[in-house]
Amino acid sequence: MWKRKKKTAKPGPALSLELCDLCGQVFPEQEAVSCHVPDSSAADPGNDWFDGLRRLTACSEAHLEVVRERYLRRPYVEEELWAAKINRVLTTGPCVLTLEQLACRTGLHEPEIRRAVAWHNDHRRRPPEP
Repeated sequence: MWKRKKKTAKPGPALSLELCDLCGQVFPEQEAVSCHVPDSSAADPGNDWFDGLRRLTACSEAHLEVVRERYLRRPYVEEELWAAKINRVLTTGPCVLTLEQLACRTGLHEPEIRRAVAWHNDHRRRPPEP
């Protein structure tokens, strides 16, 4: 016995949604207002050209400006960026066994790696600022 395939409706275009970084409102992607700001804690998972930059998204220019001002007041610390790069390498891809391999995969030099590790260890022990 032959069975006929049931006709299924073709799915329409997927609606992409964004989330406001200030108020948490969900809105269509085409209504988003966004910019990039310097942020030493940001290591892009897919493209290291964007390391040190954070993309902000908001539902309005006013909300974007509030979030942008918060990030611009935050200090930019090279060791924090290096620590973020090291974390990305250690949590993705093949295992890193030596300092030379870590340097090769992060693009950092040994003194930078040591400073990043020291920065990370110092900030891990410190209680969070209020």
